Amino acid sequence: MGWETVGGVFKMSLDPLFTTALTAILFVVGVLSRRHIKFLTRFCIPAPVIGGLFMSLVTLGLHHHGGVSISFTTALQTPMMLAFFTTVGIGGSLSLLKSGGRALFFYLVICWALAAFQNAFGAGLAQALGIHPVLGVMAGAVSLEGGHGAAAAFGPTAEALGVAGAQVVAIASATYGLIAGGLLGGPIAGWLINRDNLELKASQDKIYKEKRDAGKELALTDSFDLFRTLMLVLVFMALGSIVSNWVNAQSKTAWGFKNFSLPGYVGAMFIAVIFRNLNDAFKLVRIHEKAVDVISDVSLGIFLTMAMMSLRIWELYDLAIPLIVILLLQTAALAIIGVFILFPLLGKDYDAAVMCSGFLGHGLGATPNAVSNMNAVCERCGVVSYKAFLIVPLCGAVLIDLVGIPSIVWFINYFTQ
Repeated sequence: MGWETVGGVFKMSLDPLFTTALTAILFVVGVLSRRHIKFLTRFCIPAPVIGGLFMSLVTLGLHHHGGVSISFTTALQTPMMLAFFTTVGIGGSLSLLKSGGRALFFYLVICWALAAFQNAFGAGLAQALGIHPVLGVMAGAVSLEGGHGAAAAFGPTAEALGVAGAQVVAIASATYGLIAGGLLGGPIAGWLINRDNLELKASQDKIYKEKRDAGKELALTDSFDLFRTLMLVLVFMALGSIVSNWVNAQSKTAWGFKNFSLPGYVGAMFIAVIFRNLNDAFKLVRIHEKAVDVISDVSLGIFLTMAMMSLRIWELYDLAIPLIVILLLQTAALAIIGVFILFPLLGKDYDAAVMCSGFLGHGLGATPNAVSNMNAVCERCGVVSYKAFLIVPLCGAVLIDLVGIPSIVWFINYFTQ
């Protein structure tokens, strides 16, 4: 940790140890805030976002009025980001597609199509408003379907390719999406139920009840299970980095793309997906789902808090009005897709209405938003839709990334060539 005064500005630089310690403190502040402030819980605002955003607002205030500049050394951010996306890949079991039947297939196809649509729509709007089209991608599937995790991951990638302000636009859009998704999902589902006078009856297919609880394990009590799972994650991270580096090298030499960039976490995620599905088929090792969840939570907590606390919010000033226009139109488009395409495609019944509430939740925000929306609708109606609780989290949290992330990579590289 060091400090100096340059030109009347007090500059403080935190080394990796101090930065990581502050990250842990901010994460705990976020967790405690969620427990005591109902608004934060209602809209599923993640603890890393709360703590990290608080610190970024402090640095904003000091930047403008305090004559103080704070810089962080976020050495752990990249490896934690790699670990998080690797755990997402481990959850990408394609065999689970069979458990959801036609409804899961239709829902997933709409989610995949939405990822491409949000990127294209956002980029088109950005061009029309006179800003870089990649900023429209940041306010598209990156932040809306991807949430804060993808926003914090792809923002620096876009900035490295010359798109100024990409990270702060992505984070701001993801924060908007969490709130908008939490506000709209339940009311729109309720309106659909009332408009069509739907019978409050959920699917009685036993497979939905059985599969919803399938794979749940006892609490993690053996440290070896955690270490063995961590070993797998680290191996996938290393292999994924090799794959990404090879693809990037080939793109510049053999394929002729000057500015192409495949982030390391994309390679790691798809290595993990490939292994997970080979393991499902051949039973090579036992994957402890609870250990995967623990690694995912810790890595996301550190990575996202670091990304949030180092935001330069003042870069958003000139982009505020175009960004608001893009986000409002993205919200309207998603509501239209949910009501006029997804709802009829899923059968126009109670389960379909509940799934629409989840679709708006994760299509604008994140999977916890989707689950919260569906819980609210089911509690209000007094009927649990096991079908919705199987299909929506599976598609919104894991399977959507199989197309969503390659789509994002393609759009970013296309508009930065």
